[in-house]
Amino acid sequence: MHNILDLLVKEEKEFIKLIKVSKGQIIFKEDELCHYLAVVVKGKFSISSFSYNGKEIIYNKINENELFGNNLLFSIEPRYRGDVIALVNSEIALIHKNDLLEIFNTNQTFLEEYLKLSNEFSKKLNMKIKLLSINSAEERFLYYLFIHGNNVQYQSISLLAKELNLERETLSRLISRLVKTRKIDKKNHFFKVI
Repeated sequence: MHNILDLLVKEEKEFIKLIKVSKGQIIFKEDELCHYLAVVVKGKFSISSFSYNGKEIIYNKINENELFGNNLLFSIEPRYRGDVIALVNSEIALIHKNDLLEIFNTNQTFLEEYLKLSNEFSKKLNMKIKLLSINSAEERFLYYLFIHGNNVQYQSISLLAKELNLERETLSRLISRLVKTRKIDKKNHFFKVI
């Protein structure tokens, strides 16, 4: 997959502001106004917030060549709904809203790719909403595997539990049970539906 930034002509590339981000760094805080389209050039980010009880909830993960801020830029209330945090050392490209509008006016190919990626972002958010609306921990976990092609790599059970909005202990017990009943296979930080 090519990067959307490759569709910009030389003059439009001057609108890009490249930023290197360290692992764990918060680049945008919850409730901060969004002024930029962000494209992940390298790395990985999460958007997370905390519940009233202090539990971290991961709303979304953004990978290389994906956008964020796109769903906020043109909204009535363009504020981040969670902290945007680098999961690894990363690099992002920022394009200010005004510059983005200028690019849209002159570069139809870029506009079409932007709209396609924005729609993919919306579909991803809708899947996340569906995932979090499933009450049963087992059904939620199995749906998570399904939407990821029944083969998931994970960093840690704790991070996966945050992404699924489950207690770590609940997820750990569930995984043990599913492995024991041979519904899933677990090897070297991978889960696979059997």
